[in-house]
Amino acid sequence: MKLVRNGKTKDVFELENGNYLLKFKDDCTGKDGVFDPGENTVGLTIEGVGDFNLRMTDYYFNKINEAGIRTHFVKADFKETAMEVKPARVFGNGLEVICRNRAVGSFIRRYGEYIKSGTILPSYVETTFKNDELGDPLVTKDGLIVLGIMTGKQYDELKEMTQQITKIVADDLKEKGLVLYDIKFEFGYDSEGNVMLIDEISSGNMRVYKDDEYVDPMKLNKMFFV
Repeated sequence: MKLVRNGKTKDVFELENGNYLLKFKDDCTGKDGVFDPGENTVGLTIEGVGDFNLRMTDYYFNKINEAGIRTHFVKADFKETAMEVKPARVFGNGLEVICRNRAVGSFIRRYGEYIKSGTILPSYVETTFKNDELGDPLVTKDGLIVLGIMTGKQYDELKEMTQQITKIVADDLKEKGLVLYDIKFEFGYDSEGNVMLIDEISSGNMRVYKDDEYVDPMKLNKMFFV
């Protein structure tokens, strides 16, 4: 294997078959020793968190693949805390997609004068550029097209896939007595320009509530795998 990138929470290796291996770490984003998925720097190490993240990713990516939605996921290797994925290019220098079922977090900080916290939203989709220095700025469909990041068709497909995947996750969590408020994804595309879900789906990428109380990611991991 050839090391391609040493990331904050995962290392990326190139495999001989043309695919890639993502090796999950126990390093977490945070500040002052406190785990915070919203932070952009590694702040602490929590033993076993890489395994939790991989197991949840494997669980949901298999469901998504079974639903016929394109992803980069091939298979997980729990012994090595790693997963094999298909090659994918990122949009621009990296694009994050947020789907919001409830109005919380940065949505309320931006639009709180127009909407109450916790208001149900119709699977509202946002796109942001991955740029720590600029605070992950929002970008519209028109902006993505004008900047040459993606085509209008790709955006429409990305939005539809985001809402479909969010429903899969939300319905599954509902069966566990949990409510999904919002979730963050990453998308890329293959050599033919087909949009696909990439990266991971883990507790640190979603905001989940139980009985109207926020469930922090580490607690969610323990609840999820009971």
